[in-house]
Amino acid sequence: MLSKNIETFIACDAEYEDAETVIFGAPFDSTTSNRPGTRFGSRAIRSESFGLETYSPYQDKDLEDIAVFDSGDLELCFGSSEQALADIEERAKTILEDGKRPFLIGGEHLVTLGAVRAVAAKYPDLHIIHFDAHADLRQEYLGAELSHACVLRRCWDILGDGRIFQFGIRSGDRSEFRWAQEGHVAMHPFDFDGLEEMVQKLKGKPVYLTVDLDVMDPSVFPGTGTPEAGGVTFLQLLQAILTVCKDSQIVGCDVNELSPPYDPSGISAATACKVVRELLLALPPFH
Repeated sequence: MLSKNIETFIACDAEYEDAETVIFGAPFDSTTSNRPGTRFGSRAIRSESFGLETYSPYQDKDLEDIAVFDSGDLELCFGSSEQALADIEERAKTILEDGKRPFLIGGEHLVTLGAVRAVAAKYPDLHIIHFDAHADLRQEYLGAELSHACVLRRCWDILGDGRIFQFGIRSGDRSEFRWAQEGHVAMHPFDFDGLEEMVQKLKGKPVYLTVDLDVMDPSVFPGTGTPEAGGVTFLQLLQAILTVCKDSQIVGCDVNELSPPYDPSGISAATACKVVRELLLALPPFH
C-alpha cells in the first residue's frame, strides 16, 4: 500500500483504498538530447495545479467527484536509465496489482517505457495510442538504445507490429518514417486525422495512452526541451483525448515532457495542468 503525498495534484487526495486511478511522478531527464529540465515537470504540474479550478466546463465534471490518489514523485537514479525504468515499472506494477490504474507524470518520454513494461505484463494484448511531435522510433540515439528518442521503438520490442498508433508526428529522421511505413506502427503525421476510426477498431482492447506535450505547437506550449513548429492547439489535443477516452479501455496513461525552465511565464505549466485535469476527468471506469 502506498502513502499519500504531502503535495498532491489539486483534489487528488483520496485515500489509496478508494482510488481508481493513482498518479505518480517520474522526474527523470538523463537522456534528453536537446534541452534538459523535464525532471522538474511533475513538481511544477502539482504546484501550478492549485491555480486551476477542479471543475471542467468542457466536460461538466469535477475532480472533487472522483477518487484519485497522488503517490508523489519517485526518487530515480540519474546515473542509470535501466535502474530508473525498473523503479518506474515497480511502482506501476504495485498500482496494477492493487487493482488500480497508473497515471504517470514525467519527466522525459523514456519514462513511458517503465510503465508500459508493467502494463503489458498484466495486459498481453496491450495497444498504445501515442500523441507526440516526434516519432521516437530510432533503434538507437548516439549509441544508446534507452533514449527518449527510442522509447516507442522499445515499446514496439514488447508489443510487436500493429499495436502502436501515433498521431501528431511531424519530426524524425527518414529511417523512422520509412520503418513506420513498412507497417510496424501506424503513424498519422501532423494531426489527429483517423483517430476516431482507429479508436473504434480498438474497442474492447486494453489501451495505454501516452501524451507528449510537445504535440502542441510551441506557440501554445513553449516549455519543452524539443519544441517543434507546426503542432496542434490545446483544444485539438483536448478533443483527441476525449475521443480516445470515450470508447477505449484505458489501463494506463502518462503525460510528459514539460520543461518548466524554458517558459518562465508559467503558461506551459498551466497548460500541462489543464491537460492532466481533463485526462483525469475523461478516463473511463477502470475494470
